[in-house]
Amino acid sequence: MKNRATFNFQLSILTFFILLVCLTSCGSKKQQKVALPADFKGPKELARLYGVRITPEDNIFLYNEGARWLGVRHKLGGSTKRGVDCSGFVSIVYREVYGRQLARSSADMLKHDCKKVSRGQLQEGDLVFFKTGRGGKRGAPNHVGIYLKGGRFIHTSTSGGVMVSSLSEPYYTRTWLTGGRVK
Repeated sequence: MKNRATFNFQLSILTFFILLVCLTSCGSKKQQKVALPADFKGPKELARLYGVRITPEDNIFLYNEGARWLGVRHKLGGSTKRGVDCSGFVSIVYREVYGRQLARSSADMLKHDCKKVSRGQLQEGDLVFFKTGRGGKRGAPNHVGIYLKGGRFIHTSTSGGVMVSSLSEPYYTRTWLTGGRVK
């Protein structure tokens, strides 16, 4: 009889705790909101800035990080909002958006961080490499940007700072070297 009473008491305690857990976990919970930066832009504003339609499939964080840099002037060797060069810009955006640390020069990015891809295989976030002038190793890029979509890419131009350009512009068609997918 004593064992039966102990068993019933333990069963009552267990039932009480199960009921307590159910009542506290089944109630309505407030959804946690992700805190977005104050300068975070929505798809419509980003589409206007970039000249492409932004969809839910696109990496809105890539477009937002790029938008934070639009208009920053070019500065050789720079890596701040006071001035940035092409590889500095790409490495900062990649670190912020993808959590990846890339090499600091365009040639080293292609050599160490990427697998080559053709222009027709480019996907959002791929790197685009150009040979824009004399100097440097033969066949090595000296300019890099980040492919967005619709033939558009974001990069730092010596004349215009951080900007969005089209791969179909004659200058970029003529200086195109390769695309690169970060490994």
